[in-house]
Amino acid sequence: MSTSMPQKAMVLAAGLGKRMRPITETLPKPLVRVAGRTLIDWALDTLEKAGVGTAIVNVHYLADQMEAHLKSRQKPHIVISDERDGLMDSAGGVIKALPKLGAAPFFIVNADTFWLDRGTPNLERLALAWDGETMDILLMVADFEQATGHSGSVDFLMDADGRLTRAKMGDTGVIYAGAIILDPRIFAGAGSGPQSLNAYFDAAASKGRLFGMKMGGDWITVGTPDAIAPAEVVVAQRREKHVAQRRETGVAGRRGQDEAG
Repeated sequence: MSTSMPQKAMVLAAGLGKRMRPITETLPKPLVRVAGRTLIDWALDTLEKAGVGTAIVNVHYLADQMEAHLKSRQKPHIVISDERDGLMDSAGGVIKALPKLGAAPFFIVNADTFWLDRGTPNLERLALAWDGETMDILLMVADFEQATGHSGSVDFLMDADGRLTRAKMGDTGVIYAGAIILDPRIFAGAGSGPQSLNAYFDAAASKGRLFGMKMGGDWITVGTPDAIAPAEVVVAQRREKHVAQRRETGVAGRRGQDEAG
């Protein structure tokens, strides 16, 4: 297992956001706000908290708005991967950005999903779980009951060792939760055109080198306008619980001081 945190991450932010219309007719989806934060800032805040130094963000739709917004970030350092000339899909976008990402394992996160950690931050846990000797790709996964806004089925079955295989209709499994560590060597010999990460998931699974790590906390996907309100409810509930816990801790601390006095 790894003991080092990847210092670079790819943030997939170039999509058209068609399901988020009419909001995205004039606004790129990563700039849609949920509970006072843009979707991409939820992702970048998580990377910053994990200590990731550089985030490569691909842009395409309404790219000028994206670049203007990202200029306000201090951490992590933002590097733009420009896809104005044509969408590359998920893997194609990563492959295009490989010269910026380097040869070491790195994170990939989606710009339209986010999560609320419970316990040790999930990216820290993902980095600790990474084992380049046995893994090509490590996915953060969630149980169905951890998800808000997910209307589909499960994606994978996970065995006792964390190894993933594709789920079939009706299976009880786990959902891919929008965060990855992978070794860029899996892209050796890849073409430069549009292509999906799903093909690389399947290739790794066929070799027994696709693994999952179950996240702790709440996973939130915001694909349509009507998914915003449920997402904000979950965020508000977590914030209220956090405030209540801090109050209880403060009261207990004052009681301890009184008893000691």
